[in-house]
Amino acid sequence: MDTEAQHTERDRSFRPSGAGPHRAPDPKGAEGRSRFAWTARITDWLPGGRITLTVLICLVLLLLLNTFVVQPFQIPSGSMENGLRIGDRVLVNKLAYRFGAAPRRGDVVVFDGSGYFGDADYIKRVVGVGGDHVVCCDKEGRIQVNGRPVDESTFLHPGDSPSTVPFDVVVPDGTLFVLGDHRSDSSDSRDHLGSPGGGMIPVGDVIGRADWIAWPVGHWTHLTRPDAYARVPAAAQGAYPGGADGHPGGAHG
Repeated sequence: MDTEAQHTERDRSFRPSGAGPHRAPDPKGAEGRSRFAWTARITDWLPGGRITLTVLICLVLLLLLNTFVVQPFQIPSGSMENGLRIGDRVLVNKLAYRFGAAPRRGDVVVFDGSGYFGDADYIKRVVGVGGDHVVCCDKEGRIQVNGRPVDESTFLHPGDSPSTVPFDVVVPDGTLFVLGDHRSDSSDSRDHLGSPGGGMIPVGDVIGRADWIAWPVGHWTHLTRPDAYARVPAAAQGAYPGGADGHPGGAHG
């Protein structure tokens, strides 16, 4: 009988883990309560409490987004009409050319023109990349890239010719030859052929690729690369004058 009584007492002393008043400490719960207490202290200290804290967090996230991912840019002139109009706001993808990617022919890019175009940001279309031989114009008035004529009719401003300024250049490696879609109202690589850099834009000065027209709402559009450049062959090293050493060929006009 004594043995049975002893077993009964031992059985009563064992309880499932976490049950009853002898529950084991919960470190995660303590950590959560600690974070909650810290948040409560901040909201008590800030004027406006939780609303002010929420606004500050949103502002920090927007700042990070604007600095590293997407930046809005307002179109200041008619140089990219009709696609981009004065006052339009585009979203510039700042990650488009990170992680090994590079601008491609047909991309609309925003770049810092300091020392080349002027102390401001500009938006233009990439016509030639490093090594390309860009000529204007062929017998039919079209721009040629690496010997291939480019049909720009889908994005060129109505009534504009590809260029009234003749040129024959080889784009140095690491740079871009850029033009506005409204050629008669655009100051671009053609106008700076005799300037330092020969009108070429260093790839390192590109801020990003314009991917969307975000405003006005009625003009909301995804900007895609036109097919006009799809058939342009890659530049052959040394195939054109100036191509072997990366310097521009003869520029005219």
